Amino acid sequence: MSSIEVLTPGLQTTIQDYPGRTGYWHVGIPPSGPMDNFAFRLGNQILGNDESAAGLEITLIGPELKFNVETIICLTGAPVRMFLNGASMPQWSAIRVKAGTVLKIESVVVGMRAYLCFRNGLQVEPYLSSQSTFTLGQFGGHQGRALQKNDQLFLNEQHDKTLCQFIDPLLVPLYKNDWSIHVLYGPQGAPDFFTESDIEMFFSTDWKIHYNSNRTGVRLIGPKPKWARQDGGEAGLHPSNLHDNPYAIGTVDFTGDMPVILGPDGPSLGGFVCPATIIKADLWKMGQLKTDDTVRFIPISVEQAELLEEKQLQEIASLSSDTPLEIFPVKPEKAIHREIRYSDERPDVVYRLSGEDNILVEYGEMKLDISLRLKAHLLMEWISKNIAEGIIDLTPGIRSLQIHFDNKKLNVYELIDVLEAAEKELENTSQIKIPARRIFLPLSWNDPSTQKAIDIYMQSVRDDAPWCPSNIDFIQRVNGLGSINQVKQIVFDADYLVMGLGDVYLGAPVATPLDPRHRLVTTKYNPARTWTPENAVGIGGAYLCVYGMEGPGGYQFVGRTLQMWNRGENNTDFEEDKPWLLRFFDQIRFFPVSEEELAEIRHDFPNGDYHLKIEQIEFDFDQYQMFLNDNKKDIERFKFQQQQAFEAERQRWIETGELNHS
Repeated sequence: MSSIEVLTPGLQTTIQDYPGRTGYWHVGIPPSGPMDNFAFRLGNQILGNDESAAGLEITLIGPELKFNVETIICLTGAPVRMFLNGASMPQWSAIRVKAGTVLKIESVVVGMRAYLCFRNGLQVEPYLSSQSTFTLGQFGGHQGRALQKNDQLFLNEQHDKTLCQFIDPLLVPLYKNDWSIHVLYGPQGAPDFFTESDIEMFFSTDWKIHYNSNRTGVRLIGPKPKWARQDGGEAGLHPSNLHDNPYAIGTVDFTGDMPVILGPDGPSLGGFVCPATIIKADLWKMGQLKTDDTVRFIPISVEQAELLEEKQLQEIASLSSDTPLEIFPVKPEKAIHREIRYSDERPDVVYRLSGEDNILVEYGEMKLDISLRLKAHLLMEWISKNIAEGIIDLTPGIRSLQIHFDNKKLNVYELIDVLEAAEKELENTSQIKIPARRIFLPLSWNDPSTQKAIDIYMQSVRDDAPWCPSNIDFIQRVNGLGSINQVKQIVFDADYLVMGLGDVYLGAPVATPLDPRHRLVTTKYNPARTWTPENAVGIGGAYLCVYGMEGPGGYQFVGRTLQMWNRGENNTDFEEDKPWLLRFFDQIRFFPVSEEELAEIRHDFPNGDYHLKIEQIEFDFDQYQMFLNDNKKDIERFKFQQQQAFEAERQRWIETGELNHS
């Protein structure tokens, strides 16, 4: 049998390919792929493979594999001992393996991850154009999970006669416990979110790696910012909160007072500020950060980042070490790279960088305004029609659009020039009419699965949070409502406009009620939860989210609904070849069901035995503005009462020290 048998799987061994699953960031599907892509790409280059050939990512403890086929392998990445039938073998070399041989890879010595590449790569059925494993989403790789004992792996046919190559020993990275990582300042910074002293602190600190780190994010331990704001306003009580915007892989995200480096399995959207983003040439280092290691972030310029990337690409192609570049840290002076300020009623436009290959375009003031989301929609459509080459992803946020582009094809500053010129062509949002749907979703109020998540949070993270033990009690208090039933009535009366997808993975909507009187305002967990049940429904800031899958999270729970992601084959409520349920500008209306009814629905829905009620509608912005004007006084009265309660809660936080909780 031409296979490789897994005798023991190691701690977490997964199949990955490079560059992973690109082009789906707008619906919350992360790229996955090797966390240390430098070591992985070098391994494939040594074997003469195509760069995209699938291999194994090994975390801390390696697997034991029996080869039932002859092949050639290469082990790269963090230092680790490897044995073929008991004989020690070197890393960073092409090694011929005969059929019947047993390969044993022991524990990583220093660093975090090693990579086992195979001649011509592993044979894996692609999912959404990639073989990479996304374990949280349960797809890709081998059955959407880490390897297990007795799994059988298969190789692609080895008809390629390309010769294996030798690597320059000087090219092998130095793995250690104290790291320096080059970053670009932004997208968010001082003085609008952080103080100048916060930014100085961020770049002068040796951050310690938290034990609760993984492929979704690397958590950091260190000092707390002082913050430039008292709170996040409609986005939440904590000053780290902002209206959800797209993230870049490798950005440093302050979830409350704790920074997290977003990994290749991280979320595409979120409501937290990010002061720095790792450059592409240094992203591999994120994959080698281990518990108790330290890391310092070194700010450099876009030009230096691109030189380092070009050098790295040449080194991978030649397998030889190039002359080191002299890189000078730069003073992080501004996170905003360009802005358009209008003197009339048009919203201002701000251009921020998230690394050298992501531009975050923001519209207007930092507030919830659906017209700003429409501006981002118009820009997204304009780019889709007018820039065909070099665009990887277009991901809208609440008042923003992130353009992920190939910086080897498009110059970042020239692209900003094009985007700035495009603003003159974009039509007035008042004329917009967007075809949409109203989708009716079942909601199990205060579902036991969400109560379980709160219990886990109180046991493993903190038990003294203001939102514990009941998130719904907290929502009632912070909104100045008279009873729990008022919270419930508002949730079920609201029409939620889908403004973004993928807020917490897999097509998960971030939505806001069209009627401002239905906008319950809360803050997000600080620190975030480590576990959230799939399809939990929560509120954070003024936004509602349905979690696409299990994972971390910070929204305040109100209940649970059915699946946002199609794992079956017979469900006609999903579009063909699109496993996500919702579209931008759809409207969600909830109806109540019991815990038992929801369990039955969740069983039947993936199999196509339960169907949603869906109405075809149109979002007409002119009509919506008329509704707001007609109800202006009542809306203002509701918001005043809400703001009073919000301020009272913030004062309680000041008095109890919660505002400075870490």
